Amino acid sequence: MTVIVGLVHDGRVYLGGDSAGVSGSRLTVRRDPKIFRNGPYAMGFTTSFRMGQLLHHAFRAPKPEGDLDRFMTTVFVDKLRTCLKDGGWARKDSEQEQAGTFLVGVYDRLFAVHDDYQIAEPADGYAAVGCGDEFALGALHATADLGLKPRKRLTLALTAAGYHSAGVCAPFRYVTAPRRPC
Repeated sequence: MTVIVGLVHDGRVYLGGDSAGVSGSRLTVRRDPKIFRNGPYAMGFTTSFRMGQLLHHAFRAPKPEGDLDRFMTTVFVDKLRTCLKDGGWARKDSEQEQAGTFLVGVYDRLFAVHDDYQIAEPADGYAAVGCGDEFALGALHATADLGLKPRKRLTLALTAAGYHSAGVCAPFRYVTAPRRPC
């Protein structure tokens, strides 16, 4: 299920997401968004609507500070782990904790959080997660040097994923991270 796409453009992160809820071969167009703002973060999730609901409504996102790489891999992830555990969603397998996958934009930085809580920052300035990610990544790559506005690039990526993946459907939604404070 899902495709969430993100890109960095002119000092901000832009995210787009689809509305598919998939269980087996059943697809439901969901009204609740897979992308949203939480404090200074723009977030978009895949994996589980329950995880996304916790990220959206229960996660008390810590204010970014200092070295953002260090902050995201320590303070952010520690708060995230606590939220998912308290919400009954985190899993443990062979003593290793696991969560889900989502994108996080904070100011001018885009990160992917993977199910093992690793934080990845794409060197290309764009990323996609979910079952339609490969189609979306191809569209983001193909449009990188065309001078298109961020929303147009995101729409093309979402549309490509929706065309080629049975787990992706419109309507598409968009959110932008705030600019870094001066």
